[in-house]
Amino acid sequence: MKIERVIFGNLLNREEYGRKAIPFIKAEYFHDKNDRIIFELIDDYVQKYNRFPTKESLQIDLENKQGVNDTMFKEIAEEIATIETDSATELEWILEKTEKFCQEKAVYNAIMQSIQILDKKDTKYDKGAIPQILSDALGVSFDTHIGHNWMDDSDSRFESYHLKENKIPFRLEYFNLITKGGLPNKTLTTILAGTGIGKSLAMCDFAAGNLLDSKNVLYITMEMAEEKIAERIDANLLDIPLDQMEDISKEVYDKKLARVKTKTKGRLIIKEYPTSSASSANFRHLLNELKLKKSFVPEIIYIDYLNICASSRIKLSGNVNSYTYIKSIAEEIRGLAVEFNVPIVTATQVNRAGYSSSDVGLENTSESFGLPATVDLMFALISSEELEALNQIMVKQLKNRFNDLNFHRKFVVGIDRSRMKLYDVEESAQHDLVDDTPVMNQTKFGSEDDNRSKDNKGFKNKFKGFA
Repeated sequence: MKIERVIFGNLLNREEYGRKAIPFIKAEYFHDKNDRIIFELIDDYVQKYNRFPTKESLQIDLENKQGVNDTMFKEIAEEIATIETDSATELEWILEKTEKFCQEKAVYNAIMQSIQILDKKDTKYDKGAIPQILSDALGVSFDTHIGHNWMDDSDSRFESYHLKENKIPFRLEYFNLITKGGLPNKTLTTILAGTGIGKSLAMCDFAAGNLLDSKNVLYITMEMAEEKIAERIDANLLDIPLDQMEDISKEVYDKKLARVKTKTKGRLIIKEYPTSSASSANFRHLLNELKLKKSFVPEIIYIDYLNICASSRIKLSGNVNSYTYIKSIAEEIRGLAVEFNVPIVTATQVNRAGYSSSDVGLENTSESFGLPATVDLMFALISSEELEALNQIMVKQLKNRFNDLNFHRKFVVGIDRSRMKLYDVEESAQHDLVDDTPVMNQTKFGSEDDNRSKDNKGFKNKFKGFA
């Protein structure tokens, strides 16, 4: 007996099976056209009435099914009439066989779709989408977990509150404060800043700090050469100004490098791709290659930077706007973070208005507002002549899923551009950033009301009361 017949029989006669299986079965898994129509009739009925049909209801619905000629109608009606099931068959065995059927059909469909893409018969997807299509097909499974029961699952929920989440900490105090100890796995963090403000500097500093914490770090660059990123991290870790790097001797360089090696067990890999040529599919391949060939599994990934990545799902053309394209890239990269269980840090540019703004906001994100909608943490780096004179840079939180956004919304950190370093500053440097003035008092009416209150206070002090 064909497995398709077993599936149909159990869908009609065993509700327990049907409830567990039908969310994962797709019409495209039935390659025989008659079988596909039977499943569509069953699925449509379940979607409409939230219960499983009988043979009689399928026969009636078949009469109204579009695209069924007389010959097909007769064949399908005969097949429906002969559908039956054996209630003695183990439910778990049937579910296992159904799952295997879905997995095999999903892989077959994915391979056929990939061939269509390679032959350019499927113009919707680029060939970079093939690894993801195959990965999705290989990931087909019957997930029996259908949600958290608030009453019954209270014990596991309570335990989760007391589990210490694995996080990648920063070297900078305020970044650890706003993230409650660092970046969790399966998250995407984005730095927003204008050209030359310090996006790459910040990522190089964070990567250097992770390396000193004995973490494995992968730095993907599409803006600068591998050697330039390595030079910046050298300047940070070896404490050598960039403009002096070419003047130091090999002996001094080796001694400083050996000193750093004694402080860490981590590894740092820097990989360069041409601008706009690499997507999440390329990064996925790189991660698998590093694991296979170098036994290297990163604990955090830096991508410099998001807007010059490519999308593996959408082919860039005149029909695709920047909102959709950049949002797609962000979703794919965040999906990569989830798939490989790591935090990913990247960056993006401000728009034209943001270049002249001293108080950058989410609305200053360039190209796509879909990017901040996707990320978990987003902060802006803001510079000014006054801050530059103090060797400082302002950090402003724009989105934060880890903590209250208003908790240290703005703070400053020290910046040493020659050594590509960020560092903590004295607490007094943060005081001027706190604005305790109520919002209404910042309006014209609020200001006038505040002045009237001051006048009243003066009057009250002078007035001694009636005799």
